[in-house]
Amino acid sequence: MARIRCDFFSEALGMGTSMTVLLPERSSAQIGMAGSTVAGDPPVLYLLHGLTDDDTIWTRRTSIERYVAPLGLAVVMPQAGRSFYRDEEHGNRYWTFLSEELPEVCRSFFRLSDRREDTFVAGLSMGGYGAVKWALRHPDRFAAAASLSGALNVARRRRHQTRPMDPEVWHTVWGDRDAAPTDDDTVALLERAGVDLPALYVACGTEDFLYEDNTRFVGTARRRGVPLTVDFSPGDHDWAYWDAKIQDVLAWLPLRRDVSGR
Repeated sequence: MARIRCDFFSEALGMGTSMTVLLPERSSAQIGMAGSTVAGDPPVLYLLHGLTDDDTIWTRRTSIERYVAPLGLAVVMPQAGRSFYRDEEHGNRYWTFLSEELPEVCRSFFRLSDRREDTFVAGLSMGGYGAVKWALRHPDRFAAAASLSGALNVARRRRHQTRPMDPEVWHTVWGDRDAAPTDDDTVALLERAGVDLPALYVACGTEDFLYEDNTRFVGTARRRGVPLTVDFSPGDHDWAYWDAKIQDVLAWLPLRRDVSGR
């Protein structure tokens, strides 16, 4: 695969920013890893980072490049700070950047499919929240969305008794507002979700401090009749868990199977 660290100017943010991009490459002579492509423009996975990380973290903490090489799948990993993928009250317009500007910029720089059936989003922790929020707010754009250890109940997390969100982060992102019941509340988005949703995948370790938030989200989805794949299994809020589960997500994605390695 080709791995590109792309520095560019964002109109939405009004400043330079970065993304890490993996692009499919056909190869058979590379020792230990064969690469594949698909016919036409490749499908794309937007892969979102967590609260304390940046756009490089998936390539540094997992073998994501090796996992996607045989799939003919492009992966776009944007930089989003500690924004919770929101237009911050006292910061920058990261939701506008993510949901509007980033896909256009990526397609102008790289050859990527713009079809719904070829477009996916996933993330961990804050990024899991961002992935589900993006998919529920724009279900027409995505075939599938996956959350790993996602912060899927941020309204509850603000006032959690044992693990509340950092008040400085909350103030920057939301100001004095509550997340519920708004378009930044994934539970509220589920409550009014339509019928033509992307496939949803929710995974969380049973030892994770966000486990109860995930079970509540899943309970709401099931009560509303929203179909989703659920993986609650032993694991904590760490990279050992996410490195394993991103492989499960990639196997679950409804990817085109017309891959070619030569």
